[in-house]
Amino acid sequence: MVHYDFSGKTVLITGATGALGRCVVRQFQQVGATLALCARNGETLHQLFADIALDPQHLLIGDVDLTRPEDAERLHQSLAQRFGRLDIVVNTVGGFRSGPPVHETPVADWDLMMGMNVRSAFLLSRAVVSLLIAGGGGSMVHVGGRAGLVGFAGAGGYCASKSALIRLVEVLSAELKPYRINVNCVLPGTIDTPANRAARPDADFSQWVSPEAIGEVILFLCSPSARAIHGAAIPVYG
Repeated sequence: MVHYDFSGKTVLITGATGALGRCVVRQFQQVGATLALCARNGETLHQLFADIALDPQHLLIGDVDLTRPEDAERLHQSLAQRFGRLDIVVNTVGGFRSGPPVHETPVADWDLMMGMNVRSAFLLSRAVVSLLIAGGGGSMVHVGGRAGLVGFAGAGGYCASKSALIRLVEVLSAELKPYRINVNCVLPGTIDTPANRAARPDADFSQWVSPEAIGEVILFLCSPSARAIHGAAIPVYG
């Protein structure tokens, strides 16, 4: 892996307890970043990152549901009080649900996908932009999905929400470029996680993309080497 140095950089990673999130946390830890981690389950967050919780330079913020405006505001207040600024935001929050065709899809399932994949990104971005501006610039990376480019049957809500996330990233990029903030997203294919292997035991796992590989692309997008990249949706299919 290319060696990066993120010492002196404050990095917020959301969805830190997920398979991708926890990998990205360790990758940023290895390159010296000051970490702010948030997740919906505070107990799991502290269990997974007990070593980070014990280090006073870092901050763990549990019980944050980024589909709730009040939780996003609490996250902002915690970050503002502790750091006063951010350099990097990596948003790994999201979810997948497939099911019946669109005309039979329950409204609750549609709303769930829109909430997890778009509303969360909107509320997070709304909460942290002022902190990135206060830091004099920086990077924001959202995790989208291949389905944001090509829809497939049985996943209307998921495909539509991932497509909407790409447009949101493009808008944020256009708005924040004058502040020297790069906003981009990565589009993984199927991620090689224990949950995905359990759900599709007959698949060829060698064709899937590892969390580590996705994390390396995210590190690049947050590095000075990516300073000229704005509003991109980077395929990371494996």
